[in-house]
Amino acid sequence: MKDAGNHSMEELERERDSMPLELLATRTKVGKTSSEMITALATHAEKLPRVVIVGGGFGGLAAAQALKYTAARVILIDRTNHHVFQPLLYQVATTALTPGQIAFPLRGILRNQKNTTVLLGEVTGIDLARRCIFADSADRVGVPIAYDYLILATGVTHSYFGHDEFEKWAPGLKTLADAVAIRNKILQAFEQAEAEEDPSLHRDLLTIVLVGAGPTGVELAGALAVLVKTTLRSEFRRIDPLSARIVLIDRSPRVLGSFAEELSNAAKRRLERLGVEVRLGQAVDQIDEDGVIVAGDRIASKTVIWTAGVAPSPAGKWLGVETDRAGRVKVLNDLTVPEHPEVFVVGDTALLQQDGTPLPGVAQVAIQQGRYAGRVIHQRVTGRSAPGPFRYFDRGNMAVVGKGFAILQSGKVRSSGSIAWLAWVAVHLWFLAQPALRVSVFVQWLWMLVTGQRGSRLIVDHSVQQPKKVGANI
Repeated sequence: MKDAGNHSMEELERERDSMPLELLATRTKVGKTSSEMITALATHAEKLPRVVIVGGGFGGLAAAQALKYTAARVILIDRTNHHVFQPLLYQVATTALTPGQIAFPLRGILRNQKNTTVLLGEVTGIDLARRCIFADSADRVGVPIAYDYLILATGVTHSYFGHDEFEKWAPGLKTLADAVAIRNKILQAFEQAEAEEDPSLHRDLLTIVLVGAGPTGVELAGALAVLVKTTLRSEFRRIDPLSARIVLIDRSPRVLGSFAEELSNAAKRRLERLGVEVRLGQAVDQIDEDGVIVAGDRIASKTVIWTAGVAPSPAGKWLGVETDRAGRVKVLNDLTVPEHPEVFVVGDTALLQQDGTPLPGVAQVAIQQGRYAGRVIHQRVTGRSAPGPFRYFDRGNMAVVGKGFAILQSGKVRSSGSIAWLAWVAVHLWFLAQPALRVSVFVQWLWMLVTGQRGSRLIVDHSVQQPKKVGANI
């Protein structure tokens, strides 16, 4: 039912819950009529500053949560309706977890934050002069959304280093859809090999190539090796899954180049013990339907996965401001865009030097920057002095390499093995978005550790296809 000002009672309750307590008390004491109260609330709501956050990843969600008690209208816009814990995407791709165990609806996370609205849409541009963004929704294009403050937390996508033609044959891993597609691709390769009459073709079908030996590539390679050696080895009759070849390629001289050399070497040794073929110092020349060419050598494969470079969103182009060669926006030490103190850029989209070194594109940087941007806006809205310049506190880096083994680097602390793996488990459980996810993932990991049974090995094709009418003998 609608009342004065075309505001529903639910909308007015939300506005009431988000308004400053002092003003609400004043309105209540004066004993206004219901209609006057409704009009006053609606008028007050319109005067609240509007904060628009683009992106529901680590940085965007942290910014929204930091604004929970701010007298402002917060709008969070994302292309998907969920927040995904990206560090565990590889576990969905390798069947250890289900998509629902590492993602949660944004509306569910922010359901108790009455000053925040979640919109499903894709931002396509920004007008700095008019202070508005443009977004496409399911039924509208170029919808303008005004802001008083803007936080861009748009993340990254795959970068093929000028070889975009590789994308057709080598998908990357950045979203839940990517993870499910890669899971399908891996499982289909084994199914196709099982059905293949010609044994000479089994080798190509069971060769999996990963391009890029950073954290994603290393963790994915290790998880694939464990999948093959444990779950799949006893489930096929016409092929031997243990004959599968997993190849990890990188043009760098070390795996996990951001870690200390001793930890990098420990991770490489662990991969090799798992049966992963590690080829370093070699660049990929070509990727096509028949596999990859590396340093002039053809590796025949039907399953190639890109785990190498990333590229920021087009936020720099939208803003028309200075960026680095990779497209990251150069921000000031308060994370704002030069000459636009109302616009913040956080996470992978931002370039900020600290002690002469660019901050890395990791989740902890995005989370800390998102919280900082939210805090700065809160201080401005309340008329308080701004906090000091942003400074990243490095809590360390971790990477897991197969079952029960991880490496950890935090300051002078360096560790590898089972103790580091237990620390990795605890940290990743803690940073999942909801308690329900923590419980679900912990139980699944424990169950898999004891029984070897995995989260989901379903091949799910979301496209609608007509069944083929070609007969064949198998």
